[in-house]
Amino acid sequence: MAKEAPREPGAELRSTEILSQARYPLETYEIAQRRRDGSEQTVTREVYRVGEGAAVLLHDPLRGSVVLVRQFRAAPFVNGDRAVLAEVCAGVVERGDTPEETVRKEAEQETGFRLRDPRHVFTLYPSPGATSEKLHLFTALYDPTDRAGPGGGEPGEGEDIEVLELSLDDAWAMVGAGEITDAKTVLLLQHLRLERAGTP
Repeated sequence: MAKEAPREPGAELRSTEILSQARYPLETYEIAQRRRDGSEQTVTREVYRVGEGAAVLLHDPLRGSVVLVRQFRAAPFVNGDRAVLAEVCAGVVERGDTPEETVRKEAEQETGFRLRDPRHVFTLYPSPGATSEKLHLFTALYDPTDRAGPGGGEPGEGEDIEVLELSLDDAWAMVGAGEITDAKTVLLLQHLRLERAGTP
């Protein structure tokens, strides 16, 4: 039997302040919130208003292969971690586009492959304590005849993307070795492994 959904606490937005507005706005919010015990509290939270994104894991079930991309990421770099990350291809859902349109466009720009049968897997908040980002995650089929270009991303947007085609098993081994640390990529690889094993 399914568990009852938790009750949403009452909350009221009291004030908003923009701290920074570069690529995306960073805002601070004062929120009055009713706690589960019935008492009230006021909290202040900073939220990076990133918007929505979409990502896709390309896979060829006949050859057991997947396509990832590898590129420099500033956030792990400033943390002192490995900065060139292997990931599924992804992008921001632009105004007027759907998540599926986004992954089709990003896949061709970043990997050079046209997608076959993109399938929505799930939508999630990757870091709800700090950002408003909502990610729509997909899998899609491809084979070598679907290559429409070299990939590599958009140089005008600062992208310098390496395309990786490898087996699903090798990609999962990279997760275990700490060579893949991007959350959306780990989730989609694990989803595909479970699907391949017939796990619902």
